[in-house]
Amino acid sequence: MSLTEAAARTTNRVTPLRFVVGFGIVSALSDVVYEGARSVIGPFLRDRGATAAVVGLVTGIGEGVALVFRLVTGPLADRSGRPWPQTIVGYALTMICVPLMALPGGLALAAGLYNGERFGKALRSPARDMMLAHASARLGTGYTFGLHEALDQLGALAGPLAIAAFLWSGGSLQMSFALLAVPGAFALLMLVRLRLSAPDPAAYDPTVAVSEAKRLRLGRGLPRTFWVYAAFSAATMFGFATWGVLAYHLVARDVVSEGMVPVMYAAAMGAAAVTAVASGHLYDRVGMRGLVVLPALGVLVPLLSFQTSVWAVVAGAIVWGAGMGIHDSTMRAAVTDLVPRERRGTGYGTFTAAYGLAWLAGAALIGLFYEHGTAAATWFIVVVQAVAAVLLVPLLSARSHLTTRK
Repeated sequence: MSLTEAAARTTNRVTPLRFVVGFGIVSALSDVVYEGARSVIGPFLRDRGATAAVVGLVTGIGEGVALVFRLVTGPLADRSGRPWPQTIVGYALTMICVPLMALPGGLALAAGLYNGERFGKALRSPARDMMLAHASARLGTGYTFGLHEALDQLGALAGPLAIAAFLWSGGSLQMSFALLAVPGAFALLMLVRLRLSAPDPAAYDPTVAVSEAKRLRLGRGLPRTFWVYAAFSAATMFGFATWGVLAYHLVARDVVSEGMVPVMYAAAMGAAAVTAVASGHLYDRVGMRGLVVLPALGVLVPLLSFQTSVWAVVAGAIVWGAGMGIHDSTMRAAVTDLVPRERRGTGYGTFTAAYGLAWLAGAALIGLFYEHGTAAATWFIVVVQAVAAVLLVPLLSARSHLTTRK
């Protein structure tokens, strides 16, 4: 037994594998809470008097907060060297804010609590990843984060389905948020137990740290190709509706019942999981040529999701999920090829900021255009995605050159 292994066993009472599985369970329970709420946030805000424009603004701010604030919370975790407090507070915000949305109150309270949960996501993610990185020393980075993500996705499916079952059984939309306090409580209990069992995850291997790609920073001096790619990515998100706006349409136009909305969201999450893996393999084989489908998917979303046919909107939900799968996997992966290793933290930080701010602004504008009719929102998205396609053209030859050099 090495000195490192002996120290880890003395300090931590669980093996690295059990630690990773434990965090995967915590994340799965957390996703039951958040994804359950996210699946019906559009109809819920509508019941509070929100228009489509307000729904787009609120959910856009939420996605922006979850992404952009990591530029602050990531360095905070690095400087403090104490990831547990930041992680626990971040998870607690999610477990508290979401159930509190069941309280009687106006639109402002609901919007504030929803985005409070999103800030919790931004707060905990960098600190949690730091601890998982230490646990990956003997398990392997890919295996560690892959196992954690797989468990996390189980919650992303279970949460919306639990909300759907509650609504179908006669429960109200408002009380469905209170129901989410149950998995939230279990998540916090599991998190505290994990903290007591592994008070110092760094003891698994003090020499291992979060990869440079996960250290998000803003900065200059990045390659020109990166900036073109960041503009392309921002454009695709500027013309990509949030689920909140799509769900608003489903209920406002009486396309489906409230109980069907979370089921469709669960189907979208399933499509996202499958597409994330497939697009990753495609990117490894053909490079950025595989991203040609992304603007097309962005256009298909409103063409299908803003219809009044059930089959069309179901197909639209699956297409939306497929687009999210590509965004969550391949889009970020490409930064690795475009930025030198020693600059990846800056590259990912800048990319995340552009990506998050573009989605915030785009979601708000799509909701605003929707107020003037589905045709207006659709044309806005078509034009933006056309611009994104144009920005992709110079990247195709650049990526082909990178592949040839490899």
